[in-house]
Amino acid sequence: MAYDGTDFLGWARQPGLRTVQGVLEESLSKVFREPIQLTVAGRTDAGVHAEGQVAHFDTTAELDAGKLVHRMARFLPKDVRIKDARLASPDFDARFSAIRRHYAYRFTTAAYGAEPLHARSVVACRSGVDVEAMRAASRKLLGLHNFAAFCRRREGATTIRELQRFDWVRDRDLLTAYVSADAFCWSMVRSLVGAVLAVGEGRRTPEWVGELLHETERSSAVTVAPAHGLSLIGVDYPADADLAARNAQTREIRSVPVRDGRCCGD
Repeated sequence: MAYDGTDFLGWARQPGLRTVQGVLEESLSKVFREPIQLTVAGRTDAGVHAEGQVAHFDTTAELDAGKLVHRMARFLPKDVRIKDARLASPDFDARFSAIRRHYAYRFTTAAYGAEPLHARSVVACRSGVDVEAMRAASRKLLGLHNFAAFCRRREGATTIRELQRFDWVRDRDLLTAYVSADAFCWSMVRSLVGAVLAVGEGRRTPEWVGELLHETERSSAVTVAPAHGLSLIGVDYPADADLAARNAQTREIRSVPVRDGRCCGD
């Protein structure tokens, strides 16, 4: 699925509010003539976009995937689209089967700000940001760590994640952060981007970013980047034969490895 998150109050269904899940479930329920409930790979916040979101649902009806994509294009509003549909293995779970999620955060360094056609998905920043310093700061965060300093607390939820990619690509005025992990906690990507941007603007050092991994609570020093610059661009899944094992692994409670009495982030 793809959607422009500007006019949605996030993914998750909320009574009386316009959300991506609510709009999709309402349309799918009409097509299948039975209540449809979606399980999603990543619950995006209000204003966040998606280009490669994935969800699954169960139905007693027969599914013609090719016709469904075409039919849903007539049912759905212009700011959300189903790009592909297929029958999944009984073990497939859009959330628990995922092995990694990929996000892109887009800035422009143009003096005039974002191009009008991109104003809903690109954030303006200073033209003189130090991209090399930002890359150095981002590398300090790679690996399995407790990202509590970067996450809004959710009761019972872990903040231990494996950050697998965090780098920056510059194409003239467009500066894009690519962030990949096995999973993300609430506001983690926007907090990572906000912290590293502070380095690029000279307000913080790469070492400061690395030291945040020692925190056990959300840090008030980390600025959360605006929602509209963020987009979920893809989700990876294992082969069908490995889905059940992945589901079980994802449900396990993780801890950060300890070496010689010191945490891996020390």
